[in-house]
Amino acid sequence: MPDVNLSRPPAATTTADSRGEGRGPVPAELRWDIIELLFFAYRDFVGDADHELEAFGFGRAHHRVLHFVHRYPGLKVADLLDVLRITKQSLGRVLKQLLDEGYILQKAGNNDRRQRLLFATAKGEALVARLAGLQTARLNRALRDVGPSGADAIRQFLRAMIDRDDPDKVLEAIFGTGTTTAKAKE
Repeated sequence: MPDVNLSRPPAATTTADSRGEGRGPVPAELRWDIIELLFFAYRDFVGDADHELEAFGFGRAHHRVLHFVHRYPGLKVADLLDVLRITKQSLGRVLKQLLDEGYILQKAGNNDRRQRLLFATAKGEALVARLAGLQTARLNRALRDVGPSGADAIRQFLRAMIDRDDPDKVLEAIFGTGTTTAKAKE
Protein backbone atom coordinates (compact mmCIF):
# COMPACT_ATOMS: atom_id res chain seq x y z
CA MET A 1 0.00 0.00 0.00
CA PRO A 2 1.43 3.41 -0.89
CA ASP A 3 2.36 5.84 1.85
CA VAL A 4 -0.36 8.34 2.62
CA ASN A 5 0.51 11.70 4.09
CA LEU A 6 -2.37 12.64 6.36
CA SER A 7 -1.10 16.15 7.07
CA ARG A 8 -3.55 18.88 6.15
CA PRO A 9 -3.25 19.69 2.40
CA PRO A 10 -2.87 23.33 1.41
CA ALA A 11 -6.09 25.17 0.60
CA ALA A 12 -6.80 25.04 -3.11
CA THR A 13 -7.22 28.26 -5.01
CA THR A 14 -8.19 26.86 -8.42
CA THR A 15 -9.66 23.68 -9.78
CA ALA A 16 -8.78 21.79 -12.91
CA ASP A 17 -11.05 20.03 -15.35
CA SER A 18 -10.37 16.54 -16.73
CA ARG A 19 -7.75 17.97 -19.10
CA GLY A 20 -5.91 19.68 -16.24
CA GLU A 21 -7.02 23.14 -17.32
CA GLY A 22 -8.08 25.60 -14.64
CA ARG A 23 -11.79 26.30 -14.13
CA GLY A 24 -11.58 29.20 -11.75
CA PRO A 25 -11.30 29.90 -8.04
CA VAL A 26 -12.66 27.64 -5.34
CA PRO A 27 -13.38 28.43 -1.71
CA ALA A 28 -10.20 28.74 0.36
CA GLU A 29 -11.79 26.64 3.08
CA LEU A 30 -12.58 23.28 1.55
CA ARG A 31 -14.37 20.81 3.85
CA TRP A 32 -11.52 18.30 4.06
CA ASP A 33 -12.61 17.29 7.55
CA ILE A 34 -16.09 16.20 6.48
CA ILE A 35 -14.96 14.86 3.11
CA GLU A 36 -12.50 12.53 4.78
CA LEU A 37 -14.87 11.57 7.59
CA LEU A 38 -17.50 10.61 5.01
CA PHE A 39 -14.93 8.65 3.04
CA PHE A 40 -13.76 6.63 6.04
CA ALA A 41 -17.26 6.22 7.49
CA TYR A 42 -18.49 4.84 4.16
CA ARG A 43 -15.46 2.57 3.84
CA ASP A 44 -16.07 1.01 7.24
CA PHE A 45 -19.87 0.97 6.96
CA VAL A 46 -19.80 -1.05 3.74
CA GLY A 47 -16.67 -2.94 4.81
CA ASP A 48 -18.58 -4.88 7.46
CA ALA A 49 -20.96 -6.21 4.81
CA ASP A 50 -18.19 -6.63 2.20
CA HIS A 51 -16.35 -9.03 4.47
CA GLU A 52 -19.51 -11.11 5.00
CA LEU A 53 -20.37 -11.07 1.27
CA GLU A 54 -16.95 -12.44 0.29
CA ALA A 55 -17.92 -15.84 1.69
CA PHE A 56 -20.78 -15.97 -0.84
CA GLY A 57 -18.71 -14.71 -3.77
CA PHE A 58 -20.78 -11.50 -3.75
CA GLY A 59 -19.80 -7.85 -3.81
CA ARG A 60 -21.34 -4.46 -3.13
CA ALA A 61 -23.54 -4.58 -6.22
CA HIS A 62 -25.11 -7.81 -4.92
CA HIS A 63 -25.69 -6.14 -1.56
CA ARG A 64 -27.39 -3.10 -3.07
CA VAL A 65 -29.63 -5.23 -5.29
CA LEU A 66 -30.62 -7.48 -2.38
CA HIS A 67 -31.21 -4.49 -0.12
CA PHE A 68 -33.60 -2.68 -2.45
CA VAL A 69 -35.40 -5.81 -3.61
CA HIS A 70 -35.97 -6.80 0.03
CA ARG A 71 -37.06 -3.30 1.11
CA TYR A 72 -39.37 -2.78 -1.88
CA PRO A 73 -40.94 -6.15 -2.82
CA GLY A 74 -42.17 -6.21 -6.40
CA LEU A 75 -39.62 -3.60 -7.49
CA LYS A 76 -39.45 -3.49 -11.28
CA VAL A 77 -36.10 -4.22 -12.90
CA ALA A 78 -36.37 -0.89 -14.75
CA ASP A 79 -36.82 0.98 -11.45
CA LEU A 80 -33.92 -0.89 -9.88
CA LEU A 81 -31.70 0.26 -12.75
CA ASP A 82 -32.75 3.86 -12.03
CA VAL A 83 -32.16 3.51 -8.29
CA LEU A 84 -28.73 1.92 -8.60
CA ARG A 85 -27.63 3.97 -11.60
CA ILE A 86 -25.84 1.06 -13.15
CA THR A 87 -25.93 -0.34 -16.66
CA LYS A 88 -28.29 -3.09 -17.73
CA GLN A 89 -25.26 -5.32 -18.29
CA SER A 90 -23.93 -4.77 -14.76
CA LEU A 91 -27.32 -5.45 -13.21
CA GLY A 92 -27.86 -8.45 -15.48
CA ARG A 93 -24.71 -10.21 -14.26
CA VAL A 94 -25.48 -9.59 -10.57
CA LEU A 95 -29.18 -10.34 -10.89
CA LYS A 96 -28.54 -13.60 -12.74
CA GLN A 97 -26.26 -14.80 -9.96
CA LEU A 98 -28.78 -13.84 -7.25
CA LEU A 99 -31.60 -15.54 -9.18
CA ASP A 100 -29.55 -18.67 -9.94
CA GLU A 101 -28.48 -19.04 -6.31
CA GLY A 102 -32.00 -18.55 -4.96
CA TYR A 103 -31.69 -15.17 -3.22
CA ILE A 104 -34.16 -13.38 -5.49
CA LEU A 105 -37.28 -14.46 -7.33
CA GLN A 106 -38.47 -12.80 -10.53
CA LYS A 107 -42.14 -12.70 -11.57
CA ALA A 108 -43.96 -11.22 -14.53
CA GLY A 109 -46.19 -8.22 -13.78
CA ASN A 110 -49.90 -8.85 -13.28
CA ASN A 111 -51.04 -6.12 -15.69
CA ASP A 112 -48.04 -6.07 -18.00
CA ARG A 113 -46.40 -9.47 -18.50
CA ARG A 114 -43.29 -7.75 -19.89
CA GLN A 115 -42.55 -6.23 -16.50
CA ARG A 116 -40.09 -8.15 -14.38
CA LEU A 117 -40.89 -7.79 -10.69
CA LEU A 118 -38.30 -8.76 -8.11
CA PHE A 119 -38.82 -10.34 -4.69
CA ALA A 120 -36.34 -11.55 -2.08
CA THR A 121 -36.65 -15.20 -1.18
CA ALA A 122 -36.38 -16.40 2.44
CA LYS A 123 -32.71 -17.07 1.74
CA GLY A 124 -32.28 -13.53 0.39
CA GLU A 125 -34.15 -12.01 3.33
CA ALA A 126 -31.91 -13.89 5.76
CA LEU A 127 -28.77 -12.54 4.10
CA VAL A 128 -30.14 -8.99 4.01
CA ALA A 129 -31.02 -9.25 7.71
CA ARG A 130 -27.50 -10.48 8.50
CA LEU A 131 -25.89 -7.61 6.59
CA ALA A 132 -28.31 -5.01 7.98
CA GLY A 133 -27.59 -6.36 11.46
CA LEU A 134 -23.88 -5.69 11.02
CA GLN A 135 -24.55 -2.19 9.72
CA THR A 136 -27.15 -1.47 12.40
CA ALA A 137 -24.68 -2.47 15.11
CA ARG A 138 -22.14 0.00 13.68
CA LEU A 139 -24.80 2.73 13.46
CA ASN A 140 -25.99 2.07 17.00
CA ARG A 141 -22.42 2.32 18.32
CA ALA A 142 -21.98 5.62 16.51
CA LEU A 143 -25.38 6.98 17.62
CA ARG A 144 -25.02 5.91 21.26
CA ASP A 145 -23.69 9.28 22.42
CA VAL A 146 -25.62 11.65 20.15
CA GLY A 147 -29.14 10.98 21.41
CA PRO A 148 -32.43 11.28 19.50
CA SER A 149 -31.95 14.92 18.47
CA GLY A 150 -28.47 14.11 17.18
CA ALA A 151 -29.86 11.19 15.19
CA ASP A 152 -32.48 13.54 13.69
CA ALA A 153 -29.75 16.00 12.72
CA ILE A 154 -27.76 13.22 11.08
CA ARG A 155 -30.84 12.08 9.13
CA GLN A 156 -31.45 15.66 8.03
CA PHE A 157 -27.81 16.04 6.95
CA LEU A 158 -27.85 12.81 4.94
CA ARG A 159 -31.12 13.75 3.24
CA ALA A 160 -29.64 17.13 2.34
CA MET A 161 -26.67 15.36 0.72
CA ILE A 162 -29.00 13.57 -1.73
CA ASP A 163 -30.03 15.41 -4.90
CA ARG A 164 -33.66 16.36 -4.26
CA ASP A 165 -34.55 16.35 -7.95
CA ASP A 166 -33.56 12.69 -8.19
CA PRO A 167 -36.38 10.74 -9.90
CA ASP A 168 -35.67 7.48 -8.05
CA LYS A 169 -38.77 5.69 -6.81
CA VAL A 170 -36.99 4.81 -3.58
CA LEU A 171 -36.21 8.45 -2.89
CA GLU A 172 -39.85 9.29 -3.53
CA ALA A 173 -40.74 6.77 -0.84
CA ILE A 174 -38.13 8.14 1.57
CA PHE A 175 -39.12 11.79 1.06
CA GLY A 176 -42.83 11.09 0.54
CA THR A 177 -45.55 10.66 3.11
CA GLY A 178 -47.49 7.70 4.39
CA THR A 179 -46.48 4.22 5.44
CA THR A 180 -43.59 3.94 2.99
CA THR A 181 -41.83 6.82 4.72
CA ALA A 182 -42.06 5.06 8.06
CA LYS A 183 -40.69 1.89 6.48
CA ALA A 184 -37.81 3.82 4.87
CA LYS A 185 -36.83 5.27 8.27
CA GLU A 186 -36.56 1.84 9.94
